Amino acid sequence: MGDIINKIILMGRLVSDPEVRYTQGDSPISVCKYTLAVQKRFKREGEPDADFIRCVVFARGAEFASKYFKKGLKICISGRLQVRSYITQDGQKRWIHEVVIEEQDFAESKNSRETNNDLNNDIDNNDDSFSDLLDSLGEEDVPF
Repeated sequence: MGDIINKIILMGRLVSDPEVRYTQGDSPISVCKYTLAVQKRFKREGEPDADFIRCVVFARGAEFASKYFKKGLKICISGRLQVRSYITQDGQKRWIHEVVIEEQDFAESKNSRETNNDLNNDIDNNDDSFSDLLDSLGEEDVPF
């Protein structure tokens, strides 16, 4: 069993600002959740341009994300895939797939992002239509 590994590395843009909450109890722990939009390299006709990946980070990582990460920011994360299930009120079983983050960092500088946004506005035939995708998505459009 020593050869089995569960490691995820992703780079994408935040769909919305991270949400931080705290656990109950004598020593509350911060829990931060966010969704990362990861652009697909290849896609079939009619498919979305990106996959939307749920992410969760705890403790100091959660505090960092809630303080410095904002909607549209390009970040890089690594962690492990976690699959869990729950039963809804009407008795149906639902599955949740999420990345439990071990490391997270900026994938672009603030100046670089502002410069890229200015360039994207000037170029009509831009391959990186990711900002447009993020802007067009509402909370109800995120596929979970």
